[in-house]
Amino acid sequence: MGNDELMTQEITQRTDLCGIVLHPAGHTRSPAMHNAAFRKMGIDAAYLAFDVPPDDLAAALAGMRALGLRQLAVSIPHKEAVIALVDDVDETARKIGAINTVTRRERKLIGSNTDWLGAVQALERSVHLAGTRAVVLGAGGTARALVFGLLDRGAEVTVLNRSVDRASQLADELGASHCGSLADLEKTPHEVLVNTTSVGLRADRSPIDARWISSDAVVMDAVYDPPETRLLADAKACGAQTIGGKWMLVYQAAEQIRLWTGRDAPIETMAAAFDAAGSATD
Repeated sequence: MGNDELMTQEITQRTDLCGIVLHPAGHTRSPAMHNAAFRKMGIDAAYLAFDVPPDDLAAALAGMRALGLRQLAVSIPHKEAVIALVDDVDETARKIGAINTVTRRERKLIGSNTDWLGAVQALERSVHLAGTRAVVLGAGGTARALVFGLLDRGAEVTVLNRSVDRASQLADELGASHCGSLADLEKTPHEVLVNTTSVGLRADRSPIDARWISSDAVVMDAVYDPPETRLLADAKACGAQTIGGKWMLVYQAAEQIRLWTGRDAPIETMAAAFDAAGSATD
């Protein structure tokens, strides 16, 4: 259920309001997943998408305080900037250096990161991560979550990015073993490869040359639109196993709901809502 479909839901003064802040908003499937979960769980809440340019982020968080929103998901490009706008940051999000969830606790706004858990749970559908050699493409907020999660699960991590300085900074701060440019993938052995850049989002492009992908790797793309990005198509063609961005998004959203309600969210219901939201825009 997206913003327009909320017209069919009975909204009262008791309905809790949640949402996601991102820019540009485009088409996000988060409202569909969360609203489907709320209905399944019998929670009187509504989830909306808010297009918030970077210059308006502070005003958006002030609005969350003033209007009493219960939770906001935080997406690109706000995951690092939002840290300065909340009252407290949990230990994991502080270590990662990025927030993707802001939850109201009484009168305080608490920043958390569920991206890392969503990512490792998505990967663990296909691979046991301990002892693997993993490469993360990118050095933004999502990359920080991936590096943290992979290290937490016992992988050896290399960070590759267009800007080597940013890759080096991320690797130093979180403890990744190696860093370099995207082209360094050609000579970097890997059993796990994850793209966290926006390259491939609604475009037939890949951040790396297809020839650099290991044929026995598990390859995941955090980009979920299209469902099979150019990176994943290239990986599949060379014999690698692939994971779309869908499952990372579903698992991190389920953890957001648990942080707010203390209850386990219905994974399959959310996955079905994700698929239905995609079909509605095809």
